[in-house]
Amino acid sequence: MKTLAVIPARLGATRLPDKPLRLLGGRPLVVRVWERVCALELAERVVVATDSDRVAQVARAAGAEVVLTDEGHPSGTDRVAEVAARREYADRDAVLNVQGDEPFVAAEAARGALRLVTQGRFTLGTASARAGAEILASPSVVKVVAADDGRAMYFSRAPIPYLREPADVALLGPRVRQHLGVYAYTREALARWVALPPHPLERIERLEQLRPLAAGLAMGVAEVDEAPRPGIDTEEDLARANAAWSEFTDTLGVRPS
Repeated sequence: MKTLAVIPARLGATRLPDKPLRLLGGRPLVVRVWERVCALELAERVVVATDSDRVAQVARAAGAEVVLTDEGHPSGTDRVAEVAARREYADRDAVLNVQGDEPFVAAEAARGALRLVTQGRFTLGTASARAGAEILASPSVVKVVAADDGRAMYFSRAPIPYLREPADVALLGPRVRQHLGVYAYTREALARWVALPPHPLERIERLEQLRPLAAGLAMGVAEVDEAPRPGIDTEEDLARANAAWSEFTDTLGVRPS
């Protein structure tokens, strides 16, 4: 299957203004994400999808392929779908979505999510990493519970699974999974996802992946061993990422400056 990778990058983030243009290791964040996705060599074409001329100009100057998308998209998935539906990408069978604030996206996560789709196990794929029970108390960390066949049962900001009896703590440990912000789709499944109306569960949790689950679409969850690295949502996140950037560049496969 031919793969298209799309990086949705919206300028209007409230917690970190102008987020795609903020500097990480001396280069704009959107460029760092594009470099990372290119380095993974999972897609023949890697596109930055943005609603901003400023982001487009910066990405193009770095050498990225860019598509300007509708400003009214409610989610990154809608932005990715607009790109995938364009005539010039009609020969792409699978679509990989790496969010524009994930410069440290785990290679194993991206490959795992895409493999679920390209091998025909699921038409939608994502990934998770085993995490400590401390994430259960954090609503900023999205948790996922999957069935024995790898199908996502639910995503939540709440503590799932919930430990009802302390005596069962040994059962809990292996089942605490942190969702990783990467998705893969067949073209048809992506189009079906964005054609669905927003679901109340999606609105309640502010998790767009609950929309296809509520509609009965099966989403596979690749389980990876690589420890998740934090995304960049706040000034504090960006400061931590910059402080650690030089330590990451050797393993991330991106240019240090």
